[in-house]
Amino acid sequence: MSGHVVLAGDSILDNGAYVSGGDPLAEQLQAFLQGDWKVTLLARDGATVNNVHRQLDLMPAATHLVLSAGGNDALEGARVLYAEGESAAQKLEALAELQQQFRADYRRLIAAIRELELPAIGCTVYDAVPDLADVERMALSLFNDVILRELFAAGMNVLDLRLVCTAPSDYSDASPIEPSEIGGAKIARQLHAMLNEINFGDPTTHVFPRKMC
Repeated sequence: MSGHVVLAGDSILDNGAYVSGGDPLAEQLQAFLQGDWKVTLLARDGATVNNVHRQLDLMPAATHLVLSAGGNDALEGARVLYAEGESAAQKLEALAELQQQFRADYRRLIAAIRELELPAIGCTVYDAVPDLADVERMALSLFNDVILRELFAAGMNVLDLRLVCTAPSDYSDASPIEPSEIGGAKIARQLHAMLNEINFGDPTTHVFPRKMC
């Protein structure tokens, strides 16, 4: 089997700066795929959902697309949790407004991806980040809820990174919100499995991993 897979989104896929001289995720995926596969990295560290449209403007001729976006949007949204002088109800209302805006932005991005007419995989945002506060994990779940709903509505296949990057070693010592070389390898292995096992002509939405890693 051969193909050309493009990685779009944020530093979950563009983790080269956080692996301390090790292999970044894109290179690990290339090694797993072998054969005639090509991996192109368009994802950029720090990208939000709205930034990904610029990446799509650079799309080469490809056979598959992987999207990981939303984590940086969630980071920005989590700041409302620490706003001084606001009640719990006011903070929840602010989170609800952020979720609504994120839904509109993510839906617009998925629509742009569908226009490419490529088999696509969308990723959730992992939540086992070391030292992530419980309230931050709760806020992140609001963004992951949007991601899952929109991916299913679009008929896209899903890689749930909450079930992949589950151990502290999956996160970088340089920045705990980024995948380490170990975490990147786990993600790359799941993407390899999806690209090889899924019949992308089947309208069924497939969710990986098959079990928690």
